[in-house]
Amino acid sequence: MPLILMISLFGNEEKKEPSLLERLKASVSKTKAALSETVDNIFLGERRIDPAVLNSLETALLSADLGVKPTREILEAVKEKLDRNALSDGAQLKREIKSHIVRILNASASSNGTLPGAKIASPNGDKTRVIFVVGVNGAGKTTSIGKLANRFRQEGLSVILCAADTFRAAAVEQLEIWAKRNGIEVVKQKSGADPAAVVFDAVAAAKARLFDAVIVDTAGRLHTKSNLMAELDKMKRTAAKVIPGAPHDVLLVLDATTGQNGLSQAREFTGTVGVTGIILTKLDGTAKGGIVVAISRELGLPIRFVGTGEQINDLVPFDAETYADSLFN
Repeated sequence: MPLILMISLFGNEEKKEPSLLERLKASVSKTKAALSETVDNIFLGERRIDPAVLNSLETALLSADLGVKPTREILEAVKEKLDRNALSDGAQLKREIKSHIVRILNASASSNGTLPGAKIASPNGDKTRVIFVVGVNGAGKTTSIGKLANRFRQEGLSVILCAADTFRAAAVEQLEIWAKRNGIEVVKQKSGADPAAVVFDAVAAAKARLFDAVIVDTAGRLHTKSNLMAELDKMKRTAAKVIPGAPHDVLLVLDATTGQNGLSQAREFTGTVGVTGIILTKLDGTAKGGIVVAISRELGLPIRFVGTGEQINDLVPFDAETYADSLFN
């Protein structure tokens, strides 16, 4: 009996890769339980939509961390349809909420640039694309860089890493571990070195060797009195001297479990370093997955990728309709 057939018969065939919808469903399962089931319970016993129902819906949306403004907008849209007798059951209410969520997310997604690979546009022409990854320590920044590099490698893009977080203990070592897992190089200097100098070396090397992308790991905080934002700005200027227009992307890593508290961090970064998109980590660990909507609405920034687990492949491109479907389907 052929070996392939034997493997198939005994059930050891290679597992099919889960789809984006399946991954997002798994990662927002806690949020779905808090939000979708609340909507279902509203209509138990063929209950009509009344002010008490709307109060319950408002509580559910806020509890899922959609934010005050998106919640208010959704409720206003629901009330408007109620006045026209255009809503009569839970299914219609879910469709209304989903469509509004998608509109908010798509409005932000169309407002910024693109990354190489990962269902997004081609690399930076014949130039190396420089990607800065920023965020506070503990948000999953270095891990996200490793996963992002893996996605690029899977799509045939050449990538090199830059260890510019020279102040945090073990930051360089952690990035080196991810580089080895991906089979790629990392440009580094000794601990405490000038981050801008490391950026210069990495971007110059990537340019000379025609890499498709260089991903820069930046500090989440500094152990000196110098200002973090000023340091990031210096790194950006240095990259631009080597490749005009760099960095082409500045991705902010946010921890979904911090909820609304993460928005204050995001505002500080977006106000000074020109963030172009968000990587949202640990979405699978919170019942407040509505923070995706709050971030897009408050900051006007697209969610580029979502972390759906701990493995190297657990970083998926974000899609608004798939996200909305995963909350309610």
